[in-house]
Amino acid sequence: MISFDDISLRIAGRLLIDHASAFIPDGARVGLVGRNGAGKTTLFRAITGEMALETGNIRIPQGIRIGQVAQEAPAGPERLIDIVLAADVERARLIDEQATASDPARIAEIELRLADIGAHAAPARAARILAGLGFDEAAQQRPCSDFSGGWRMRVALAAILFAEPDLLLLDEPTNYLDLEGTLWLQDYLARYPHTVLIVSHDRELLNASVSSILHLESAKLTLWRGGYDSFERQRAEKLVLDQKARTKQDARRKHMESFVERFRAKASKARQAQSRLKALARMAPIAEAVGEAAAAISIRHPARIPSPPILALDNVSVGYQSGQPVLRNLTLRIDHDDRIALLGPNGNGKSTFAKLIAGRLESQGGSMVRAAGLEIAYLAQHQLDELVAEQSVYDHVRRLMPDAPEAKVRSRAAELGFSGGTADTTIAALSGGEKARLLLGLAAFHGPHLLILDEPTNHLDIAARQALIEALNDYPGAVILISHDRSLLDASAERLWLVADGTVRAFEGDLEEYQRLVVGRGASSQRKEAAGSRAQERRQAAEKRAETAPLRKKIKETESLIAKLERSVSGLDGLLADETLYSRDPARAQRIARERADAATALAEAEEAWLELATALESAETGEV
Repeated sequence: MISFDDISLRIAGRLLIDHASAFIPDGARVGLVGRNGAGKTTLFRAITGEMALETGNIRIPQGIRIGQVAQEAPAGPERLIDIVLAADVERARLIDEQATASDPARIAEIELRLADIGAHAAPARAARILAGLGFDEAAQQRPCSDFSGGWRMRVALAAILFAEPDLLLLDEPTNYLDLEGTLWLQDYLARYPHTVLIVSHDRELLNASVSSILHLESAKLTLWRGGYDSFERQRAEKLVLDQKARTKQDARRKHMESFVERFRAKASKARQAQSRLKALARMAPIAEAVGEAAAAISIRHPARIPSPPILALDNVSVGYQSGQPVLRNLTLRIDHDDRIALLGPNGNGKSTFAKLIAGRLESQGGSMVRAAGLEIAYLAQHQLDELVAEQSVYDHVRRLMPDAPEAKVRSRAAELGFSGGTADTTIAALSGGEKARLLLGLAAFHGPHLLILDEPTNHLDIAARQALIEALNDYPGAVILISHDRSLLDASAERLWLVADGTVRAFEGDLEEYQRLVVGRGASSQRKEAAGSRAQERRQAAEKRAETAPLRKKIKETESLIAKLERSVSGLDGLLADETLYSRDPARAQRIARERADAATALAEAEEAWLELATALESAETGEV
């Protein structure tokens, strides 16, 4: 489908891609990854012809339709459903022609073509896509101008998905989506029938939705099979092998150089020395691959941990206008070490709840008790605008330490990841990821007891997101997360609260169950809930958990056994890797080999047992036989 033949790309004098080649087959779903600023978006512009190549060619079959989300969000008076339907240009043209055609033969051709492209089912398909991206039936009938810029970008995404181009180019498509929209898109892309090339820093999206990873590193392109985790593992293995090969090559080079130096002047050895020189010239050095360095993320720890609960709500209501609460009947508690993820589509009140907890909004009723001396840090999406573009990192840190000596201010700036001269960099010169890291450090500057993060991964690349996960897991205080990044929630959240129907309540399930609910596999549960049978659902869920508790216990025990056996096999493999063991103590070598075989057999049996238990649990939970 796409062939990159010896391409080079340069922008503003900087060489981003240097004589790179790769091939993407027809129907592949490919994630394009690389560090921020590596040239991923520039490569997209070259594919669409917006940017000229310095060398090489990008070969794409003639006649294929290339589609990408429009940079400008639609904003006219048209209904959302009409904007999406209009994205299928051929269907719109045929319908317009059908309305005026008079030739019976042409009318028959139009009807046949409309049937071939599924034109009559198109409104239903467009509605499903819009619903998946967060627009209910009523919203789909409203004019586009009624919505904010972020929501209109969702309409643009819906339009290009509906058009179903032969080559779909998506550049950070989750930037304007909530978790629910991201989960739906992840499922949709995994079933997309044509070729997809997607730039994303969302690890879970890249694991679930793509079949290959195209890595842009050191101005070269490398295609790897599998999702992001598979790519990361394969790349790490290759780095190890390259390091070994480089070590061997360096030793061989030094040996040859030594020979040349010793015998260059001796007539009897001159020919051999010349031969070594030629071999050295032919020996292309193995480049040292530089790993993706994790960006520094600093979350200052609280000086003391307050007694639980740090915050308790009893029948609290909150809103922006008196008598019109957005959320009501909030009876919740937050403990000093809670890790809570807020679920629910945008517009349901997640940010409103975060502002209530952070003290940015006053409650309109009920009681709210905070622990004495409770310090809360709140990082919202819009706070990037609060950084002063012409001031430096040092200036922003100094503002929080007005009386401290310069050495201490610079020490704190270094703690935030801006050491030495980088602390004097102006905000305008920082990348989006650097600004986000600075904001997080400033928000948690005084060691809060509770950290509230609203979409903290915006502008962070994969390495920085991993650094954020590690920082959050190391942080001893409580955390409330609002994020569309499934990987962050999986790794950092221990409790799930659903913001829906004007209140906040615990979600009885994990993110897998929530994803099934979002993408439609939980549609029956949604209909029951909409019909007012929530109490019955909770009873059924409790009964099902009680019924499956023995199975879950056995599964956990089996998982522990598998982990123990894997460690045992790994340890025995390490002993058997010692080549001297067989000559030094052959009896012990045989004994270890038998132990290893027994452990491997036991491991295979345990894995088989786990598979049977997991199948039984899935059948019990779904009601299948």
